[in-house]
Amino acid sequence: MATLFKNIKELIQVREASIAFVSGKDMNVLPTIKGAFLVVEDGLITDFGTMENCPSNDFYEVIDATGKMILPAWCDSHTHMVYAGNREGEFVDRIKGLSYEEIAKNGGGILNSAKKLQETSESDLYDQSKARLEEVMRLGTGAVEIKSGYGLTLESELKMLRVIKCLQENYPIEIKATFLGAHAVPETYKNDKSGYLSLLIDKVLPKVAKENLAQYIDVFCETGYFTVTDTERILKAGKKYGLTPKIHVNQFTAIGGVQAGVKFNALSVDHLEIMRDKDINALKNTATMPVALPSCSYFLSIPYAPARQMIDAGLPLALATDYNPGSAPSGNMNFVVSTACIKMKMTPEEAINAATINGAYAMGLENKLGSITKGKQANLILTKPINSYGFIPYAFGDNQIESVFIKGKEII
Repeated sequence: MATLFKNIKELIQVREASIAFVSGKDMNVLPTIKGAFLVVEDGLITDFGTMENCPSNDFYEVIDATGKMILPAWCDSHTHMVYAGNREGEFVDRIKGLSYEEIAKNGGGILNSAKKLQETSESDLYDQSKARLEEVMRLGTGAVEIKSGYGLTLESELKMLRVIKCLQENYPIEIKATFLGAHAVPETYKNDKSGYLSLLIDKVLPKVAKENLAQYIDVFCETGYFTVTDTERILKAGKKYGLTPKIHVNQFTAIGGVQAGVKFNALSVDHLEIMRDKDINALKNTATMPVALPSCSYFLSIPYAPARQMIDAGLPLALATDYNPGSAPSGNMNFVVSTACIKMKMTPEEAINAATINGAYAMGLENKLGSITKGKQANLILTKPINSYGFIPYAFGDNQIESVFIKGKEII
């Protein structure tokens, strides 16, 4: 049951051989085929090339893409989209001049979301979360990582992770789960952070592992939250249960979290709004992917990750949404790609690489997704008729997507 896409104006992110990720100057290279065809069978990419070599088989379905482009669906490697309610009140507080840190000290922020989530049933939480997932799929996301971290109790952290597992089971999109119990210190442990970490390590982690609820472990390594020592304690415990580190670092301050991530072979270090030369140097020649979250910088009016400095130093870079109720209430990867170009001075080629192949790597999915490569899943974006792929970030307020295909099937 094969599908043929024909007369594709430009087939984007074509990689004959599967690669892990692109770095430095190679991020500005985006291989494409103009006047192309693409064949999908059983959910996988099986053939592609120029129209002069287009096969004439009796296809189950033929889609004429005249004037339109096809690229891999976005790979969003950092979200918190399983949450309860919202925090628009804090949005107004920020407009009135309060900082993210001040709101947190007043009982807002992560603790506010935790209170709402603890009061929300698992079924209600699932219903809220699936609506967000369906929306980001329509916006072109074909793989997503989702973190816990708004539970902050044994029962509620497990509730979040079970909701993520249900999403994994009920949707065709690739979903990775991350245990982020060390997101903040709950009120009941505000004078006993070490005790809270012991709860996570001794009580929660064994249950997470027993139920196979997560692939990754994360920590908010930041001033006022968890120190480098705390971070290493959590990552070490997670590794005992086979959980790979993916950590929040350098959002407001640089305290050595990047170096801790490298030390523990973290798959990614995320945020990176504040980067010192020694942080950039620590990431050179490692397997750890730096991940920037420009929607968070936009929403909080904080610095953007220094993409130009990192790429020019030879590093790879991935882009993700940070979709969450407090600092990035949007899962729109199209906006992320646009903002990376507009505010972080990334080229369209760099931004698309960062949001596809490098994003796939940051979820351990580089062999399945992120490029037009034979044998990879056919998670695809079919654009509307556009002049060039640069129009996608250029027209930042418009949606240039006509259709999204997950494992070769168009989603509605």
